[in-house]
Amino acid sequence: MQRLGKKQLFKRNFSFVSTLGFISIYMATWEFVLVSLALGLLNGGFGGLFWTFIVTVLCYSTIVASLAEMESMAPTSGGQYHWVSEFAPEKYQKFLSYSSGWMSTLGWLASTASSVFVCTTLIQSLIEVTNADFVFPNWQYTLIMLAFLAVTIVFNTYLAQVLPMLETISLVGHVLGFFVTLIPLWVMCPKNSANDVFATFVDGGGWGNIGVACLISQTTVLYCNLGSDSVVHISEEVEDASLTVPRVMWWSFWLNLAMGIVILITMLFCIGPLDDALNSEVPYLALFQNSGSNALALVLLIILFILIFSGNITCLATVAREVWAFSRDHGFPFSHWISAIEMKHHVPFNAVYLASVASGVLCLINLGSTFAFNIIVSLSLLALLSTYMLSIGSVFLRRLKGQYLPPARWSLGKWGIWVNGFAFFYCGFAIVWACFPGSLPVDTSSANWAPAVWGGVIALSIVTYFLHGKKHYTPPLIFVEGKRTGGLQGTV
Repeated sequence: MQRLGKKQLFKRNFSFVSTLGFISIYMATWEFVLVSLALGLLNGGFGGLFWTFIVTVLCYSTIVASLAEMESMAPTSGGQYHWVSEFAPEKYQKFLSYSSGWMSTLGWLASTASSVFVCTTLIQSLIEVTNADFVFPNWQYTLIMLAFLAVTIVFNTYLAQVLPMLETISLVGHVLGFFVTLIPLWVMCPKNSANDVFATFVDGGGWGNIGVACLISQTTVLYCNLGSDSVVHISEEVEDASLTVPRVMWWSFWLNLAMGIVILITMLFCIGPLDDALNSEVPYLALFQNSGSNALALVLLIILFILIFSGNITCLATVAREVWAFSRDHGFPFSHWISAIEMKHHVPFNAVYLASVASGVLCLINLGSTFAFNIIVSLSLLALLSTYMLSIGSVFLRRLKGQYLPPARWSLGKWGIWVNGFAFFYCGFAIVWACFPGSLPVDTSSANWAPAVWGGVIALSIVTYFLHGKKHYTPPLIFVEGKRTGGLQGTV
């Protein structure tokens, strides 16, 4: 904190285990393999989805490693926007850092809205076990989403003291729930053949090429593994953060990945024929009911709901710290109010409330159109990948030029330039494919509008920079020890 030029305002009450729980329950890879990855079956089929998953996560691991090393260099709640400010060329660092702060904040806000949407979907699936035709009208769906958001606020304000303990309990539930889900599915479900699972490829999206179909599918794989940077934003509440946080980022990724691969294989073997899975509106419910037991389906859905709701609490904590940190550097209007700390609980109450209201506004879009809401929440992938690309690219450029980088207790060493380089270009590669629609032909109802929303966010950040940020934003670079030069401060 001294090197970063920041005051210590939080209690460091997160240990290694509770920090591991914080990131693991948000990533929730095996849970989201069940909840969302089956949507990737359209492009690739069983075999295409499996091999796409393996290749994608190996590529994505370089991004996690790069983020973990930067976290060790600068363990701050600001995360990407701080790293861009500290490592980008000084001529561009203020604008790029400001843009990164907006992108990261909006990406996490969309993730929060997406999380309560998934919880509401699980509630509807619980009812569908005994009433297959049941559907919430949009207004009820939206009210339930807002109710989940309200409960999440309580855990992040007045019950914030129990958050480390809750994350530890969530970690235990995350692991136990994996086995409770895995074992009965293997025992009770009829199985597809190994040839179907590993060697059957399908171009259901009409691309005319299996390779293109699989590249489209990687977007759903990335969604299941996104979020390693969530723990970065509680860095100032973690004991020995420069070592603990990068370690949990790295090992939680591989822990979640191992469980995710096992659950993916289980799903592919046990979900039944591919055509039935593609025709099912709720593939994970079809998987559970393929066991022949509605009682088991109910139990497994309840387990999924509890674990994913626990991840909602983590998600709001993440976005609140991101909003608070960016306001500490005057990135938003009314930053003084937003960055206030409630000293009794050592929690940024105002940032929690603001993040919740902004997420709630996104939820209200669902009143008009679920399709429009899904476009908004898909912003999270593009927004976060763009912040990864900016921050990793800044470090990669420094390494190419042989410039100074702060020491890191968790370091990539001589492999850093290669890992950073691959991660930077893979971010760009993934962003391109995340802009493609899910299938052909495309009309207004099936188009991928997320790139348009992403472009709108970029335009908004540019306008806000010139209206507010250029005058008021204080990039973290000017506070970093060894960077506090009168000339640089004079340009801000």
